[in-house]
Amino acid sequence: MTNTPEAVQGTVPQLEEKGESYGRMVWRQFRRNPLGMASLGFVLVLLLVALLADLLANDKPIVARYQGRWLFPVLQEYAVGLGLASWGELGRVDWKQLPYEWVLWPPVPYRPETTDPNLQSLRERAPSKRHWLGTDEIGRDVLAGILHGTRYALSIGFVAMGIALAIGIVLGALAGYYGGVVDIVISRLIELVLTLPTFFLIITVVALVQEGSIWLVMAMIGLTGWTSIARFVRGEVLRVRAMEYVTAAQALGYSTGRIVFRHVLPNALAPVLVAAAFGIANAVLIESALSFLGFGVPPTVVTWGSMLAKARGSIASWWLVVFPGAMIFLTVAAYNLIGDALRDALDPRLRV
Repeated sequence: MTNTPEAVQGTVPQLEEKGESYGRMVWRQFRRNPLGMASLGFVLVLLLVALLADLLANDKPIVARYQGRWLFPVLQEYAVGLGLASWGELGRVDWKQLPYEWVLWPPVPYRPETTDPNLQSLRERAPSKRHWLGTDEIGRDVLAGILHGTRYALSIGFVAMGIALAIGIVLGALAGYYGGVVDIVISRLIELVLTLPTFFLIITVVALVQEGSIWLVMAMIGLTGWTSIARFVRGEVLRVRAMEYVTAAQALGYSTGRIVFRHVLPNALAPVLVAAAFGIANAVLIESALSFLGFGVPPTVVTWGSMLAKARGSIASWWLVVFPGAMIFLTVAAYNLIGDALRDALDPRLRV
């Protein structure tokens, strides 16, 4: 059979016949999964809540008119935190007692650390019109804690997996591309890290630090969670480096760095997206478990796990278990469902 234009055209994959890029194809396949799309929407809502947490739950007005002046206390709080401004005469003001000419409060007029001293009995701390999801034993609003805790849930997942991705991709690419002694050393290192009891190692390191830090938790999760990513990347690089275009790049005299980062890795990172989605869910779960056991963030930082830990002091406060626990469950489930949908979208056997 001769290589006529018709014959060559007949061998072109259906993807190229449609003129569809690989990213568009993956997105089209992903959209076919309703649970994956719903989970992606849920994560995007969480991201929006994290960005707007100070506008959704705060003990300061969003905007107010006082003594003929327009005030934007929430925005000024940002500026003060960045060192770009100071409170001045408003530094000691009780924002809820000022005689405003006009004021717009957040939907939840409390911060996570704001306590309500007027709540004494268990019935008063239960969900009510004043505190929609109730309060903990010292009067901190649960809904405000959940809204602001979204920031920590997302940041822990993404920062920890960012560290794990950076380590895993580099080591996996080196092992897969060079092979030989480099592959043996990195593979043994992966096996060594896999033998470590990750959760208890994190507890040990965090316990040795007198004052816990959210950044320390993120770093420890990332430094112990890169092994699966490195193994994925190694396997894909081993496959890709045998392709004709890699051989052509080597024959043209391209540098090793250019071949690895411009030709090999871009075609080997697709399965890593699946591992990253599952890794983010695992990071959120680990932080929640650490905070529940008292080894996570400092006591002044409110996360979903630390809120759940407060339920141990009051068995009858069911709302301290249900609402933070539901957010942890839904978030972890959403990331796992996104990982499942990505795995199906990247499976060539399911392409239609």
